[in-house]
Amino acid sequence: MTLHREGNFIIPISAVILSLLYLLLTWLLPFELSHWLFGLAGLVTWALIIHFFRVPSIDTPQGEKLVIAPAEGKVVVIEQTHESEYLGEDRIQVSIFMSPLNVHVNRSPVNAKISYYKYHPGKFLVAWHPKSSTDNERTSIGYEMADGTKLLMRQIAGALARRIRFYKQAGDPVNGGQEVGFIRFGSRVDVFLPLNARIKVKIGDKTSGGETIIAELPA
Repeated sequence: MTLHREGNFIIPISAVILSLLYLLLTWLLPFELSHWLFGLAGLVTWALIIHFFRVPSIDTPQGEKLVIAPAEGKVVVIEQTHESEYLGEDRIQVSIFMSPLNVHVNRSPVNAKISYYKYHPGKFLVAWHPKSSTDNERTSIGYEMADGTKLLMRQIAGALARRIRFYKQAGDPVNGGQEVGFIRFGSRVDVFLPLNARIKVKIGDKTSGGETIIAELPA
């Protein structure tokens, strides 16, 4: 397991801030027991920050018709909806909620070309809110596969998330499971699939980004 580059600034800065806070608190409350408690709380907080930026090794299933989970988390939505921004038709929406304890690397769900990208400023509703998909800060990424099949993925900021990163551009080729972005700290990813896709997950299932098969497209 490695640490994501998005943590290169936050991890050392948080160590400095926590150390200064510890020194201040131990000066204000010069009791030995409080020193131990403050020190333990600081170490736990820093460990959680490091844990947030972890990037585990993955083993991505291979198959041109497989749709791979773009994020680690919990499946919170599987429903038919109309996607009007890019696809302009009814689709099956599969949404994965990422808590602050999940890996926050976002990955391409399919082997394809990035055919569309747009950033939308917006609100910071909790990521499981029904309107978060359309009202929150988000990015919309269109994928076009070799056979012409199109999918849309949305990175959606949650109540705690304040930064969405997407590292690719329209026209770039990507492979299923390949890292394409990152969100911090608690968020959601939606994938809009063809109506004839065979969904392989159900509400409440836990997904592993880049590994779990969420759907299979028809031949």
